[in-house]
Amino acid sequence: MARRTEYSESQAAGRLRVPITAFRWARHTGLVPAPDTETQQWSRAAVEAMDADAIRAALPQEPISGGVAADRIAVAIGTPNPTACGEKMNVTAFVVRRFVDRGLLVDLSANPESSLHHPGQVAEVCRHENLADMVAADAPLGPEQAAARLNLRRADIDHMVRLGWLRSPQSIEVRFGTSRAGAVDVPLYTTASVDAVVPAHPEVDWDQLRAVGKGRRSPLASLRPTPATT
Repeated sequence: MARRTEYSESQAAGRLRVPITAFRWARHTGLVPAPDTETQQWSRAAVEAMDADAIRAALPQEPISGGVAADRIAVAIGTPNPTACGEKMNVTAFVVRRFVDRGLLVDLSANPESSLHHPGQVAEVCRHENLADMVAADAPLGPEQAAARLNLRRADIDHMVRLGWLRSPQSIEVRFGTSRAGAVDVPLYTTASVDAVVPAHPEVDWDQLRAVGKGRRSPLASLRPTPATT
C-alpha cells in the first residue's frame, strides 16, 4: 500500500490522533502551520513535525455548540433566549455563523450543518463593546420579512436577488407537514444587508417603487445585473 504523501485537515488530525476541534484551534493560533503543498494540504513531513501533545493541550476546554454560543451572546446583551417551545429566539445560530464570517469566532467543527466554538473565544465576543449592534445587524430576515422591512413587495426582493443587490449567506429548510417532500429552502438575509440596499442604489425611485400596486410589473424587472468588474 502506497504511503500517503499529503494530508487534509481531518487526515492530519487522524494521523496525530488529536480531535479535529483541537487541530482547527491550533491552526487558528498558529501552532499548526499553514498547508505547505500546492493542493492546500500538509505534506507528510509537515505532519510528522507537528507536536500532537501541544495541539491537544491547546484546547483544554470542551467546545460549545453554535446554539449554546447564541444563548451566551443573548445573555451578554441582556436579552436571554426564551426556552419555552415555540417562542422566538433573540439570538440564533445564524447570528453566530455571521460572527464566524466576521472573523470574531472560529468554527471548530468539521460538520457543515453545525458549528463548534472555543468557549473562551465566545466569552471574549460577549465582552465586545458593540455586541448588541452587531447582533442587530446580523439578525436574520426571510424574504417576506425583508420585504416588510423595506415596505416593498416580495417580488421586488426577488428582483434584488436577481440583480445581485441582496445575497443570502445561509438558508433554512422549512417543511410543510411532516414529509420532507414538502420541504423548501428559504433564504435568509442579514438585517444590515437589507438596510444597505436603499442607500446603495439612489438611482431607484423608491417612493415610486413602493407605490406600485399589487399584481403590477415591478420597475426593477427591466433592470439587468451589472457585470462584475475585475
